[in-house]
Amino acid sequence: MTTQARASHILVKTEEDAQRIMKRLADGEDFAAVAKRFSSCPSRKNGGDLGWFGKGQMVPEFENIAFSEEVGKVVGPVKTQFGFHIIKITGRK
Repeated sequence: MTTQARASHILVKTEEDAQRIMKRLADGEDFAAVAKRFSSCPSRKNGGDLGWFGKGQMVPEFENIAFSEEVGKVVGPVKTQFGFHIIKITGRK
C-alpha cells in the first residue's frame, strides 16, 4: 500500500494562467524553472517541490492526483480553494 507521495506544483490564480503554463511545459520548459518564475506558492523557491506527504495532508483535489496518477506525469489545471495547480508527481512509497 502506498503511504506517501511526493509532488511538485505550480500555483496560479486563473485557469488561463494554468493553461499557458501547461503549454510551456509541453513545449519542453523545465518544471522547476517555470515554478520558480510563476508559482504563487512559497514552494516555488524549491522549484515547486512539496516534499513527501501522507494521505490527509493535502486538500482532496490535490491528494487524489498525487496518489492516483503515475510518477513523472504532469497534471493540470487542478482547481482547489487556493487556485489552479499544475502538479508533477515525483515519487511514491
